Amino acid sequence: MQLTNDKLPDNPEELKAIILCKDEHITILEEQIRVLKKAIFGRKSEKHSVDEEGSRQLHLFNEAEVLVEQEAQKKLVIPEHTRQKPKRKPLPKELPRVEVIHDIDESERVCQCGAELSRIGEEVCEKLDIIPAKIRVIRHIRPKYACRSCEGVESDGPTVKIAPPPPQIIPKGIATPGLVAHIAVSKYADALPLYRQEKIFSRYGIELNRSTMAGWMVKAAECCAPLMELVYKELHSGPLVNVDETPLQVLNEPGRANTTKSYMWVFHGGPPDKPVILFRYSQTRSGEVPREVLAGYGGYCQTDAFSGYDALEVANPGIILVGCFAHVRRNFVKIIDARGRAARNKPGSPEVALEYISRLYKIEKIARERQLLPDEIVSLRSQHAMPVLKEFKAWMDKRIGQTPPKGLLGQALNYALTQWPKLIRYLENGHITPDNNAAENAIRPFVIGRKNFLFAGHPNGANAAATLYSLIETAKACGLQAYQYLRLLFEKIPHAQSERDYKSLLPQNLTPEQLSQFIASA
Repeated sequence: MQLTNDKLPDNPEELKAIILCKDEHITILEEQIRVLKKAIFGRKSEKHSVDEEGSRQLHLFNEAEVLVEQEAQKKLVIPEHTRQKPKRKPLPKELPRVEVIHDIDESERVCQCGAELSRIGEEVCEKLDIIPAKIRVIRHIRPKYACRSCEGVESDGPTVKIAPPPPQIIPKGIATPGLVAHIAVSKYADALPLYRQEKIFSRYGIELNRSTMAGWMVKAAECCAPLMELVYKELHSGPLVNVDETPLQVLNEPGRANTTKSYMWVFHGGPPDKPVILFRYSQTRSGEVPREVLAGYGGYCQTDAFSGYDALEVANPGIILVGCFAHVRRNFVKIIDARGRAARNKPGSPEVALEYISRLYKIEKIARERQLLPDEIVSLRSQHAMPVLKEFKAWMDKRIGQTPPKGLLGQALNYALTQWPKLIRYLENGHITPDNNAAENAIRPFVIGRKNFLFAGHPNGANAAATLYSLIETAKACGLQAYQYLRLLFEKIPHAQSERDYKSLLPQNLTPEQLSQFIASA
């Protein structure tokens, strides 16, 4: 409301209230401006005050173990030592070796006393060499047979016999399984768009149009459709599924403008030791997508606070939603970013919240370092994390009543308190982490690729990308080399006929040794 002199109250208390309200509004606007500046010009790393200024903030918690640690650091004496030159990491054993011997001349193998020198050892120095991509042409020769004696008289015409063409991932075309695998890995694992690959091939004198390669990617993905049905089943087989989504621009979507925003969803689940990473393209961010993918699933599902996930528990009572402390932390980090210079070095409420969260993650670090089993992790959290969470919750309950709800601190506190029942559910199961980073890390390769190819040219291309990203990232998560896996897959899948055949091609059912043997025999 615009205030003028004739509308201003005469009561001093009412005037003070108006001034305070305006000051609060100005403070909120200044915070928003600083956050926008940080988003545009600032660094993107989430590392912040808890990591960089932890020692400065320890006074916020007058705990005995902290004080003991500080005293120990003061009395710590580092003895003199000789710094050793860091050793170079050895080159992989599976790489082929070529031995080049540098020996002295035969005339120099005689001692001054006249006796012949004996070989007592050797010095070996390994250097890494590389040969650019080896391109070859595979000639498929099918001999034809006919009868020269009767020339087909007995069969009412010439009879010519020839072997049927072998099943191929691209039935009609020049692409072999190795070439299709190379293009797919270059695009989806190495974020190398097809137009750049087109230029690379041209340097070798090979003309491969980007539209042709795009068509190969779609056909390869369609060939893998039966395998993807098994991937969906594997996704449901674990105790936890992490979900996230990110925007994607897709051209030529029926009934939609080219500027309309679509989405790529990612689901991280399956067995903890052999996880599944499933990508799914959709035109919308509707909660119908995770409901469809997770239909029939029973277990924990970890997400951010997007409202589209809330209906999962209603649609499927077997699903238990878990919150994400990483998003809670980001909200408090944002407050520090929004401060003016004068307040930047003064610890306050966001530092207190970040220190609580830091203490929770220190407990998780102990669990990782000790390599605890899931049940042991639950016990550790019950003993150490639960008291921290109760203290954190009590502090937020008290602080939110003293904070303007529209300010960044009010928003951060409200987010955490609203999500609290979901946030603390990670205590119940040792397979769950405090955050949804498993999904965010899984979707990162797609985000990096999107910065290069910018958009998908057609919904068929977006669906193909979802399939190939799923297979590549799942193979990597299972410890397989992406190119080796895709080459074996594209070689074998045209021959697959039964569910057993397809199941044997899942990344979970293959080993690096099997892939290496296949590549060596190819």
